[in-house]
Amino acid sequence: MRRTKIVATMGPATDTPETIEAMILAGVNVVRMNFSHGDPESHRHRAKLVREIARKTGRHVGILGDLQGPKIRIDRFVNGSVILENGNSFILDAEYDRDAGTSDIVGLTYKDLPNDVYEDDVLLLDDGRIVLKVTGVDGSKIFTRVVVGGKLSNNKGINRKNGGLSASALTDKDKEDIKLAAEMNVDFLAVSFPRAAVDLEYARELMKEAGGEGAKIVAKIERAEAIEQPTLDLLIEASDVIMVARGDLGVEIGDARLPETQKMLIKRARELNRVVITATQMMESMIENTIPTRAEVFDVANAVMDGTDAVMLSGETATGKYPAKVVEIMGEICEEAETTAQAKKSDHRMNVMFKRVDESIAMASMYVANHMDIRAIAALTESGATTKWMSRISSGIAIYALTTSEKTCRRVNLYRGVYPVLITHDIPSPMEANRIAVEQLLENGIVKEGDMVIVTKGDLLGIDGGTNMFKMIRVGEHEIY
Repeated sequence: MRRTKIVATMGPATDTPETIEAMILAGVNVVRMNFSHGDPESHRHRAKLVREIARKTGRHVGILGDLQGPKIRIDRFVNGSVILENGNSFILDAEYDRDAGTSDIVGLTYKDLPNDVYEDDVLLLDDGRIVLKVTGVDGSKIFTRVVVGGKLSNNKGINRKNGGLSASALTDKDKEDIKLAAEMNVDFLAVSFPRAAVDLEYARELMKEAGGEGAKIVAKIERAEAIEQPTLDLLIEASDVIMVARGDLGVEIGDARLPETQKMLIKRARELNRVVITATQMMESMIENTIPTRAEVFDVANAVMDGTDAVMLSGETATGKYPAKVVEIMGEICEEAETTAQAKKSDHRMNVMFKRVDESIAMASMYVANHMDIRAIAALTESGATTKWMSRISSGIAIYALTTSEKTCRRVNLYRGVYPVLITHDIPSPMEANRIAVEQLLENGIVKEGDMVIVTKGDLLGIDGGTNMFKMIRVGEHEIY
């Protein structure tokens, strides 16, 4: 069974029920609604289809709403695009007509950009394809010299090399989209370009006010300043999940630094008991082709061996020709990478003191499981927290989250090596919990008589954070349940 999870972006290419069903059956764990594109009605429609088809196929599929964040972009050109020649002058003007751009000047969507940049700063446009050096700033105008020219078209993004732009992480559009996300009952909410923990806390507060309490907050790490300490740890701790958003991050820090930075972010997120998604251009060539490049195979496999919880598809599924096929192939790459010794070893929290009982139970269970012939771990859980802590330990042993909550099933489906099992009947007492847990595993064909399993639970059922014991059980020996 594949332990690494797959996030797939919805879009025009995924709008038929047949395509969504094929993607779910191919192994999608979480779908992403990109609020940078599409309208509220299309997002509602896609979410409804995903929920219906997941239920029909007996799968638990989470929904991630991804906020657009600040649009730091140029405006539009008269003819749609221009050619910028190396060495020529080019002006960015916050007060210029938004549709009147030429090869000499263009407007800006972000009106405060002239206040954020200084002489000798380097500006990167269109994901770094165009490079401008600032030669001066006068009022609303930023004067630049073209260092790397080429074709520049409408509405391309702007980054400042090494970061430092002051745009707020949450725009007015984002605040409206948070209301939409709450209405859609998303399981995860991603915040774009957070600069500080307060950005994530504000998003969590707005989501709660909108009725979306319980949605997990995803911090997209894509600013250069976000990877510096102590900012990074504060961002990770204020979030539930981080996303290694390699597009804008690569533009700001330089692509050559991305591999090392990705490894560091995955490692640090796991150390701080947070979930991590690796994203951007993982299987980009499969937008048009039926097979990936070998470089893409290596990219996905390396992320898996580094310990990422999930790998994400963007245009590959949103606008690509083969959305179900790319999910299938990505899954095969993940499974193969998970067979390596590197993907099964862990020294997570070996030299620290635990502060919570439920975390201690989770760590003890994984230690025993990794040192005995344990077939599976069954965690009776309300919120899924125990299984998240377990999943921080690299292992080849399956962790089953047994819960009466469908939302918890969808949430834990992002955690590496965790598989949701919905309990559809009441657990009459803690004494019955072990028997019910083992019977659930038997009914699902996960274990057979004679297998050893570990069951974790709490004395008081239905209480978040109440896990306080684990028991080792040999399937079939009912009297010791």
